[in-house]
Amino acid sequence: MPKSKSHKGLLKRIKITKTGKIRFRSPNSRHLKSNKTGAAVRSYRRPRYARSGDMKRFSALLFRPLRSQEQSVADAAAREAAVSNDA
Repeated sequence: MPKSKSHKGLLKRIKITKTGKIRFRSPNSRHLKSNKTGAAVRSYRRPRYARSGDMKRFSALLFRPLRSQEQSVADAAAREAAVSNDA
């Protein structure tokens, strides 16, 4: 059985955080900014995280479990609720 190899093109474009989320740069943010609005150019600076619709495909390409931004927010809310119930 051959080894499972992670997709090198995807790995060059993303960063996997410690919690398993995928961070990436926004598209259309490299050049030709003069015809874009200032608000659009500023929004390109924000860190972007992969959404839940893409995570199944990314997990298959990278052969590892990943978490979406929505899952992280839901888990944080569940932890806060558990802490408030204990107190």
